[in-house]
Amino acid sequence: MKVLSVTVPCYNSEAYMENCIHSLLTGGTEVEIILVNDGSVDRTGEIAEKYAKDYPDMVKVIHQENGGHGEAVNTGLRHASGLFFKVVDSDDWVSISAFKEMMKTLAELAGEQQLVDMVISNFIYEKEGVRHKKAMRYRSAFPQNKVFTWDDVKFLRKGQYILMHSVIYRTKLLRECHLQLPDHTFYVDNIFVYHPLPYVKTMYYLNVDFYRYYIGREDQSVNEQVMIRRIDQQLKVNYHMIDDYNISNFQEVPHMKLRHYMRNYLEIIMVVSSIMLIRSGTAENLQKKYELWNYLKENDKQTYYWMKWSILGRSMNLPGRSGRKISEMAYLLAQKFVGFN
Repeated sequence: MKVLSVTVPCYNSEAYMENCIHSLLTGGTEVEIILVNDGSVDRTGEIAEKYAKDYPDMVKVIHQENGGHGEAVNTGLRHASGLFFKVVDSDDWVSISAFKEMMKTLAELAGEQQLVDMVISNFIYEKEGVRHKKAMRYRSAFPQNKVFTWDDVKFLRKGQYILMHSVIYRTKLLRECHLQLPDHTFYVDNIFVYHPLPYVKTMYYLNVDFYRYYIGREDQSVNEQVMIRRIDQQLKVNYHMIDDYNISNFQEVPHMKLRHYMRNYLEIIMVVSSIMLIRSGTAENLQKKYELWNYLKENDKQTYYWMKWSILGRSMNLPGRSGRKISEMAYLLAQKFVGFN
């Protein structure tokens, strides 16, 4: 059994996937690299097969009809044999020195009688054209180099979120919580991180800059104009997260810190959806914004009113055309001064 399975969803990735794969190969033979060719029409499948031939003890290739990022992750999880599971997008990569330290840590954790549920590390925004790269680090929030629980977590400030780039889950936990990402949907990385959280009991934080998250392609899913065109997919993810948060409350998640974190995470997704709907400038999308907030209200009135009257919520729900202009100005200021992407 491998220590770590890494799934790499690949769709028309011939131009950059080799950089990703080369970085993952440095992890050694305890790493299983699962390349999921998601219906590509370029040389992605051919490149993947070459690596499987050259590194048969490390690389596995799965070809499937196009199902989107979520279905590629689902496929990887179904075929994973490692104790731990991570997703690395084909245009991203990992730091070689940090990966060696990560594998040493995972190997030590694998020797424990009870595996930790989630391993967290830092990631770097590799934003094209930006000299000083923004880092997402968690040393102010988590104990370092020890197994801990939600009771040991300190304050996670606004904008300090556990994203797909920073998390490694115990493979069996993902299967036990019945993680199933929707197909043909972008932005499912939020569900990947969010849905399993109520099942996480133990964690470990390794303070290394492990994951390098590339931002800069014009066709990238986080490009603002792309997000507006795909707003229905963003909304689909948002509704999933409302349902997950409602279920976590229903199950009486015992840790207040976890519930508080999940609420804050849901809030930022609500804000992202809202500002994209506002910036689209259409009456149809403004109606969708109303329906989104109303869905939250119908499912959890307490959380709805907390979000509606928070600073972020109020800034997204100012009335009239002038109110929407103020919302857009707040968003643009956040982009400039906070680095919000």
